[in-house]
Amino acid sequence: MQIIDGRKLAARIRAEVKEEIARLGSTPGLAVILVGKDPASHLYVALKEKACTEAGIKFEKYVFSGTEPESEIIETIRKLNGRDDIHGILVQVPLPAIYHEDVILSTLDPSKDVDGFHQVNLRAILEGKPRIIPCVALAIVALVDEAIKQKGDVSLFAHKKGDAPFLAVLIANRMEFAAPLEYLLEKRGALVQIILRAKEVTTDISAQIKSADILIVARGHANFVSGDMIKDGAIVIDVGTNTLPDGKVVGDVDQGLALSKKGLSPMGDKPGYITPVPGGVGPMTVAMLLKNTLELAKNA
Repeated sequence: MQIIDGRKLAARIRAEVKEEIARLGSTPGLAVILVGKDPASHLYVALKEKACTEAGIKFEKYVFSGTEPESEIIETIRKLNGRDDIHGILVQVPLPAIYHEDVILSTLDPSKDVDGFHQVNLRAILEGKPRIIPCVALAIVALVDEAIKQKGDVSLFAHKKGDAPFLAVLIANRMEFAAPLEYLLEKRGALVQIILRAKEVTTDISAQIKSADILIVARGHANFVSGDMIKDGAIVIDVGTNTLPDGKVVGDVDQGLALSKKGLSPMGDKPGYITPVPGGVGPMTVAMLLKNTLELAKNA
């Protein structure tokens, strides 16, 4: 399978955002709430800070140890809601277990919810009137678009009346993740099937996977889908990031050993496209965070 290079595409988007900010005449502002000592969360926030600084976005970070009362975090968010120079606010999740994540996220002003997961914004997507679309959903669909562009095959998104729709299968843990993707893919003419909280690949699930023209896997389970389940020619977006006991980072799709220098995944000569882990969805999600922040600043 050919690799969809998320780093390369993300670099292009980040450059476009930087150019537009330079023309904007004002500085977009992003505030991030970081709670606890989770190493992955600290790493992700550091990557976001670096990307914002390079693009010309003002970045403010509010760090909590994870022992403060929930009210202190909520009060910080409320103050940020009222600041005109802050256009986007992001709460880095997951939060430590002592906090009520839904309560804290609901404190965000929906018009500053840069990550797009406030219930008001998710409800707007379900009603077909999106205001802010989650960064990860935008990232995934942009990667699908890029794969179709690389294939030189626009037939997936260029249906005529009466044509059989292409099939997109989403394997996820939460509907909050799947719903924005369902909206974006159906808007492009896809028939979307969602598989939630699957504990294993059953015979029925395997059949769905083998039928998928586009397969998006966000199960959070290392090597949940094996290469032999995937349809020839499919576009595979591997959202998972899992660390094995030996320290190796792998996705939710079993891609085998390290990627070859020829740009082929170790699934060999199977036709199709796949995002690597790391280097696929992650860099693109950061790029879309910059893009969403810019859009919020333009609409403020």
